[in-house]
Amino acid sequence: QVQLVESGGGLVQAGGSLRLSCAASGRTFSYYAMGWFRQAPGKEREFVAAISRSGSSTDYADSVKGRFTISRDNAKNTVYLQMNSLKAEDTAVYYCAAGRYGSGRGLYDFWGQGTQVTVSS
Repeated sequence: QVQLVESGGGLVQAGGSLRLSCAASGRTFSYYAMGWFRQAPGKEREFVAAISRSGSSTDYADSVKGRFTISRDNAKNTVYLQMNSLKAEDTAVYYCAAGRYGSGRGLYDFWGQGTQVTVSS
């Protein structure tokens, strides 16, 4: 069992940056690939980024490629999402998830409660 708690969301102007963190409980953090997803009002939850268990592989949605960076620190049981050049369309609740590496929601077994990111234009 893994419990995930996101932090770092907030209100930022377009073009600005935020760094999200997701802290995991338990001693098995390194067993899981980690992902970030987001859900805007009235839309489906969508894939943002994923990182493999060791951190050697990453994957991104086309919409965030080149602007967002996912990373992890297994010693701190934490995964990060650095978001630069933010756009209004990045506004959403952001969720971290633990599971198997990939972009599909079904690959992930554990989910956090989410953190709101609002980008003002």
